[in-house]
Amino acid sequence: MEHMSNDKEKESSDGNRSHAEGEVDLPTDPDSHLSPAERAEIDRKLLWKLDLKLLPWLCFLYLLAFLDRTNIGNAKIAGLTDDLNLTVPSYNATLTIFFVSYAVFEPITNILLKKLRPSIFIPIIIVGWGASMLGMGFVKNWDGLMAARWFLGLTEAGLFPGINYYLSCWYRRDEFGLRAAIFFSAAALSGSFGGLLAAAIELMDGTCGIRGWAWIFILEGLVTIIVGLISPWMVHDFPHEAKFLSEVDRARVIRRLKQDNQASADHESFKISYLWDAMKDWKMWLGMVIYMGCDMPLYAFSLFLPTIISGLGWNTTVVRAQLMSVPPYAVAAILTVVIGYVADRTRARGLCNIFISVLGVAGFAMLLGSEDPAVQYAATFLAALGIYPCISNTISWVANNIEGSYKRGVVLGFVIGWGNLNGVVSSNVYFNGPRFSEGHGIIMGYLAVFLFGGSVLMSFLLRRENNKRRRGERDHWVEGLSDKEVEKLGDQRPDFVYTV
Repeated sequence: MEHMSNDKEKESSDGNRSHAEGEVDLPTDPDSHLSPAERAEIDRKLLWKLDLKLLPWLCFLYLLAFLDRTNIGNAKIAGLTDDLNLTVPSYNATLTIFFVSYAVFEPITNILLKKLRPSIFIPIIIVGWGASMLGMGFVKNWDGLMAARWFLGLTEAGLFPGINYYLSCWYRRDEFGLRAAIFFSAAALSGSFGGLLAAAIELMDGTCGIRGWAWIFILEGLVTIIVGLISPWMVHDFPHEAKFLSEVDRARVIRRLKQDNQASADHESFKISYLWDAMKDWKMWLGMVIYMGCDMPLYAFSLFLPTIISGLGWNTTVVRAQLMSVPPYAVAAILTVVIGYVADRTRARGLCNIFISVLGVAGFAMLLGSEDPAVQYAATFLAALGIYPCISNTISWVANNIEGSYKRGVVLGFVIGWGNLNGVVSSNVYFNGPRFSEGHGIIMGYLAVFLFGGSVLMSFLLRRENNKRRRGERDHWVEGLSDKEVEKLGDQRPDFVYTV
């Protein structure tokens, strides 16, 4: 009873912090008088409410972003390279420059997201990349296209790391993986029908004297700008500021995060020390290695799939060819969500990465070893299954093991930024088709060394550290510290258990 009384006093003190400390006043736990079963039912309803409010619009935004960054491939088929007199190297440069600005600006975007608030920052970048996309419809030469692609990468940089960081500030560690997987599955869906949409827009070729490839950029850019203008009312802020939450539900969200050892439930102010803490954390650097192992193959996948489909020997129309590209993306999207659910339940994200990466290695081994188009098409299913689920699972794994709101944001920015910078590699290794031996071999190396090997090493090191903490070998880290100082240690607290 004394322990329960102390818990209630702590919850009361956590829930009524003063504004003088830079934090938001919150009511005490409104469910402290309920039974565990009643609290679980309330939490279930609260989770459903959060999912409905947060996920649908965010998934739609990422679907739009992925369409906008990949539609240059559809524009190429519609005559972009001929009209702008692009050589193979100059076209590849337009693919590469996107990843450069995209990766360079990602590490700082989560800091801006936190300081400006999601309802302000995200609509700004949406309008920005919509304007860049619109501008691509009016370029007259390679220089103009390169400039537009640079700004497209810069403005899109904040969305993917930002949303993953944002979701990690709403959900418990054993709930975040599934939501990150659902969010990322929008990328697979965009791969399924992006070509069909582009094929329909191409029918406007010549309308108002504008080529079909330009209409792809113009219409998709206009839609993106409109979505950005709507987004301030559709994107919600962090739990302390979200307007759709009642004060009671706000207290419940904060309480759930604190019970999950997330000190970032508190309202932090940015300090440069958070950046240095991230830079000194070995988990960030190893996370970068693992993420590059699946992110580079992700961008390469859409580069060789059309060639394999065309090699099937059928007299395919554009529409039929696009329909043939749907099944690999569809099964990948399904497995992505399944792995998100399984990893949340088991908290064995490392093992999920390890087993899934084996599928990818097998798929690219088939692509290297067989010239039969049917076998190659079957191999694309294994390749997709070995890539897509590991993207969201790796991000969830890194986020689960970094505590402190700003520190987590910085780490995710670096991890995702470095992975996307490796998109430069994917843009420049696919030549000598239709076999693409060099490209397939390099991707198989990425999957085997960085994704598989990195996941094995990360899992081993985290398990070893957890064992040391259980044996009390890290207890000296908190000797002489107050409760508040211990809380600020984040994932360096001896009682913080890593997700392996």
